[in-house]
Amino acid sequence: MDSNLQEFADKAVKFAADAGAQYCDVRAEYQEKKSVLIENQEIEHVKTTSDRGIGIRLIKNGIWSFSSITDPKSFEEIKKTVDDTIRNSIHYGKDKKNKIDFYPNSKAKRKIDFPVLKNPELEELIKIGLDCSRTISKTSRIIKSIINSQYTTNSKYFVNSEGSEILQNFTDVIAEMVAIAHESGITQSVNTTEGGRGGMEQITNTIDSKAEEISLRASQLIDANPANEEKSTVVMNPDFVSLLTHEILGHPSEADRVLGKEMAWAGGAWWKGKIGEKIGSKELNVFDDPTIKESLGWYYYDDEGVKTKKTNLVEEGILKNHMQNRETAQIFNTSPTGNMRSTNYRFMPLIRMACTCIGNGSWDVDEMIKDVKTGYLISDMKIPSIDMKRYNWSISCQYAQKIENGEITDLLRDVIVMGNAPEFFESIDACGNDFTVRPITNCGKGDPMQSMIMGNGGPTIRGHATVKSVN
Repeated sequence: MDSNLQEFADKAVKFAADAGAQYCDVRAEYQEKKSVLIENQEIEHVKTTSDRGIGIRLIKNGIWSFSSITDPKSFEEIKKTVDDTIRNSIHYGKDKKNKIDFYPNSKAKRKIDFPVLKNPELEELIKIGLDCSRTISKTSRIIKSIINSQYTTNSKYFVNSEGSEILQNFTDVIAEMVAIAHESGITQSVNTTEGGRGGMEQITNTIDSKAEEISLRASQLIDANPANEEKSTVVMNPDFVSLLTHEILGHPSEADRVLGKEMAWAGGAWWKGKIGEKIGSKELNVFDDPTIKESLGWYYYDDEGVKTKKTNLVEEGILKNHMQNRETAQIFNTSPTGNMRSTNYRFMPLIRMACTCIGNGSWDVDEMIKDVKTGYLISDMKIPSIDMKRYNWSISCQYAQKIENGEITDLLRDVIVMGNAPEFFESIDACGNDFTVRPITNCGKGDPMQSMIMGNGGPTIRGHATVKSVN
């Protein structure tokens, strides 16, 4: 962290308190990103970008106000920004009846350096990308390979008027790969995202085999048949479960959505007011856990200075809690969960998933499949479509396979899975003893829109849903 930026943050909090703010927190952040895009074994571009700045959030007259400043050069700039922020609170607080009340939080003073086993280098990203592009392209019917790799180094300093001073330094390494096959008028693509919080070790152990896997599958899908529409047993692999968890369990568990504060632009939650009620089968357990190491949702303190912990959201089918910030925790008479986050210093933090997962069960995956007389094995996430309350959902998969008398048979293409949340949750009758966390790199929420990275995961699960192919 730039020492000047950190000093500006400390001074801004004191200046705001002296100016009459009831509360103030400041995030000083620095990020450097290096990326490379490779298509068909050719480097399309190499980019290096950096960003530094300060986000100031405060309460004056019981009203939140927020502003940010990029690359401040003097404390005079900071003071003007704080003054403007306070004036905003005073102006909007004149007619505001409900004043901010938030959960008390203990102060923390910590510096945390997240482990990096192998420092990322742009040259190595390029070499790995070119190798993967060659691997994909050598498969028959492949007409295009795309490798988009990047790493970011981040330094985030949080300070507030309650005495917290928290510095978190971390690195993220991500590789996104696409294999596109074409023949006889049919085009099929398969993609994967690999990576996590750490160094090059986050991709080097898996990326070669994944490149070969997606290219082979894309080529095979040319010969695959579409699926007939039917409601059937579905066995979903962990990658598909990750997106399903994200869309129909994670987002509706954000307390601001439950309260309707996101309804105008991002939707709400169908289970509003249902804490303590049954919303699924006993096999369904859901949690959010920012402490899962190496996931993109791993952090020790959120953007309110709240220490992170595992939060059980659903236990044996009973809705137990939502993801909470300090303000919503007061409303729900519970404690904050450490889920208040923003994309960077430019934005006001929102309640966001960290690493939301379905808990694993006791079923051996092979036995789970053998137990199915007729159904489908649904593999790997693709595109979701969910209604405003996260009730009706449809999610396409990258490919599916028919299950007949406990055996995996025909490969199927262009498959979409559909259902409604309570009916599907109630249908879950088996969760595997496997468990995988997958990287999610483009979750959007808020106005202005904030794109966030995180983890989602789970085991192989079995339930009932409608399956069909769409062209």
